[in-house]
Amino acid sequence: MSGIRDEAAPVQEGAALRADCGSCFGLCCVALPFSASADFAVGKPAGQPCGNLCTDFRCGIHDRLAERGFTGCTVYDCFGAGQKVSRVTFGGRSWREAPGSARQMFDVFPVMRQLHELLRYLTEALSLSAARPMNTELRRLLDETEALTRGDAAALLDVDVPALRGRTGELLARTSELVRAEAKPGRRKNRRGADLAGARLGGADLRGADLRGACLIAADLARADLRLADLLGADLRDADLGGADLTGGIFITQPQLHQAKGDATTRLPRTLVRPAHWSRV
Repeated sequence: MSGIRDEAAPVQEGAALRADCGSCFGLCCVALPFSASADFAVGKPAGQPCGNLCTDFRCGIHDRLAERGFTGCTVYDCFGAGQKVSRVTFGGRSWREAPGSARQMFDVFPVMRQLHELLRYLTEALSLSAARPMNTELRRLLDETEALTRGDAAALLDVDVPALRGRTGELLARTSELVRAEAKPGRRKNRRGADLAGARLGGADLRGADLRGACLIAADLARADLRLADLLGADLRDADLGGADLTGGIFITQPQLHQAKGDATTRLPRTLVRPAHWSRV
């Protein structure tokens, strides 16, 4: 599996693309709506602060979110968009200090979150040695996207996010082909967008598979070989990854792992962290 990551390239998730809640004005707790469900004990509309948000923008039940019925919060990641909006776009003035800016700040946040998500994928693509032939195109789009994140609020609200996502998706698909080509041709299964909810795939050979956007809710992937697999946007809620091998897997995010089930024998890409709630056996 050598040569999958380019050590000289950017790390998959740089500090700017990780959430820093201490530098954010609790935007995900205010700007976003959520409905009472298995993921949220109560619902609220967009723009209304969550009842658990403290005056210092910290969560009052952060260490008890799951037990209090807010598992949806434990798997959310803004990819650093919260602190960018708080400290850069709005210059460190909170929606409480400047209530007149609140509506615009809350509208900008989901746009920034999408841009930071794209930056996260583009940064990972640039770290893949197999994708070196595409580095110029990837770097150009990454720089363009980063520049957009530094625009003012009005400019951010004017960004054509769907078009940008389409361009990014095309480059990432080509990156995926280059990376997955390192698996044997007969193994590169195309299950893109497939409905595999509850599928029994324990021990399956999915090396180099295209699982982009696949529904893998509650799928049995225990001991599956997912090396070099593309899991961009795959729904891994309650999927069993116990003993699975995801080394060399691409476009896997930390939130996806937090939504899944795994254990101490699950092998992960070096840039991802084993969730604390996973079984140790």
